Amino acid sequence: MREPTIARNYAEALFMAGEHSGQTEGFAVLLEALAGAIAADERIQIALDSPRVPKRKKSVVLRRALEAHAPETFLRFLDAVVQRGRQGMFQTIAREYQALVDVKFNRVHAGVVLARRADEIFEEEIRSRLSEILAKEVIPHIREDRNIIGGIVVRIGDRVMDGSLRTKLKRLRRHMLGV
Repeated sequence: MREPTIARNYAEALFMAGEHSGQTEGFAVLLEALAGAIAADERIQIALDSPRVPKRKKSVVLRRALEAHAPETFLRFLDAVVQRGRQGMFQTIAREYQALVDVKFNRVHAGVVLARRADEIFEEEIRSRLSEILAKEVIPHIREDRNIIGGIVVRIGDRVMDGSLRTKLKRLRRHMLGV
């Protein structure tokens, strides 16, 4: 099996446990924090990936780090992942789990590119307009790129809505040149 498929299976198992215990969103936060901590600290990555560190020791370290913050169900999930040697997949599992949570809550993430930094009011306007258009809760991830000159570029999955001034000028140029 390929890694995304395996990660999706683990994410679905944790999601079902979260649904059963009423902790779906809490598990999302914990899994995202764990994946972020692993990505941020190379020493953690090395220790988790090392065949010299016994699986039991890896489980104990993760359990101690999270036991004050995570319910037993989540800790048992971590144990299962480590005991099967899948600890290198935490980032992928977290991404797959978040996708399941987003489907449950009818959410979608949108990459939004603007020519200049947006204030809070404009960000809220973008979020509400996109939510209205898509009939889903939109979580915008806004970044700045002065190369688009003006306007907005929105990417949702593999769908791109390009309303940038740069693209409009390119179209106008092609139209005027008859290309």
